[in-house]
Amino acid sequence: MASLWRHREFLKFWAGSAISDVGSQVTALAVPLIAALTLDATPWQMGLLSAAGGAPILLVGLFAGVWVDRVRRRPVMIATDLGRAVLLLIIPLAAVTGVLRIEILYAVLLLTGALTVLFDVANMSLLPSLVVTPDRIVEGNTKLQSTAAAAQVAGPSVGGVLVSLFTAPFALLVDALSFLISAAFIARTNVPEAAPDTRGASAGVVSEIAEGVRVVVDDRVLRALAGASATTILFGRMFMAVYVLYMTRVLGWTAVGVGLVFATGGVGSLAGSVVAEPLARRFGPGPTMIGAQVAFGLIGMMVPLAVLVPSWALPMIVASEFGQWMAILVYFVVAISVRQAITPDRVLGRVNATMRFLAGGANPIGAVIGGALGALIGVPLTLVVASFGMLLGFLWLLLSPVRELFVMPATNPSGPSSTAVPAATVC
Repeated sequence: MASLWRHREFLKFWAGSAISDVGSQVTALAVPLIAALTLDATPWQMGLLSAAGGAPILLVGLFAGVWVDRVRRRPVMIATDLGRAVLLLIIPLAAVTGVLRIEILYAVLLLTGALTVLFDVANMSLLPSLVVTPDRIVEGNTKLQSTAAAAQVAGPSVGGVLVSLFTAPFALLVDALSFLISAAFIARTNVPEAAPDTRGASAGVVSEIAEGVRVVVDDRVLRALAGASATTILFGRMFMAVYVLYMTRVLGWTAVGVGLVFATGGVGSLAGSVVAEPLARRFGPGPTMIGAQVAFGLIGMMVPLAVLVPSWALPMIVASEFGQWMAILVYFVVAISVRQAITPDRVLGRVNATMRFLAGGANPIGAVIGGALGALIGVPLTLVVASFGMLLGFLWLLLSPVRELFVMPATNPSGPSSTAVPAATVC
């Protein structure tokens, strides 16, 4: 089978995604630094800021799935890219005019988060139409995650330098430009999208949402993937809500140092995205996902140890950042590919949205809990609690048919979603 390296339309799609990823990593570093260093945010405010970016999953996530299944997906991606570029320009403009406040950061992250939900649901739903076969779906997700990981290496490093040279608000200009370039690449991508199946539209939005939810809840594989992801994200977001404060205030690291730590995680992400496909081929999707989740939890325990041994904090945090990102990228690449393969195209948008709602909805919840715990018991102890919680995600997979998934299932373009692992996939 020909590699996607020869698929011109995928390469354009991939380029647009990669360019956007680099800019987004600048924002991921710059916005918390604006809050922590420029606006002197409290742990509670940092938690609310993180929650603002994740709240749209709960507010618009399920509706996004209905919308994406009713229209062609490529125009949705273009429009959301342009909208995010405009919104990000508000922050440097507010800085220039002297009116920058934490509330502006909340509003911008909330609105850009809503557009990101639409973009991501459309993106995940469009890929199977672009690459078609199960092996190419894994390859496509591997390539997309590889560049996302590479962006995680380059973005924070570049972002740390940009923040130091131009201040954090103006570093966001780079991200706004990246969204404009991403929109241009996606606009030039020719995707053979089938006409949207709107037969269920007459039943109403609520009925369409309910159908997507039923597919996930009734399917034992999808249900396990949603539970594992939600657990990982809940405790991971608790951790991230105070992570920057730990590095800047407890350890006294500069913006450049924080950027380099995140860049180390990017190197791990890149390694994970590269090995995900061969690991899934060698051991099977199910065992690969279970092993990745176990590794993610165990490696994360290095951070609580670093809290207890401050003199070893730097090497332990760097090692943990690398190892955890490597493990979780292996899990996500394989999990997304399995989901895309077993879900019919006509409900793929709603299933992707439901999965993001159930799993990604844990983002703002974890962020608020992390911010509250940071204020109540302190930043170091919050990291300890979150790290123990991240050990639990693999149980969803181990106690489900996922453990018997030894080969990638065939794509399911129109039939009912699987309610069990197909017989052909069980060794």
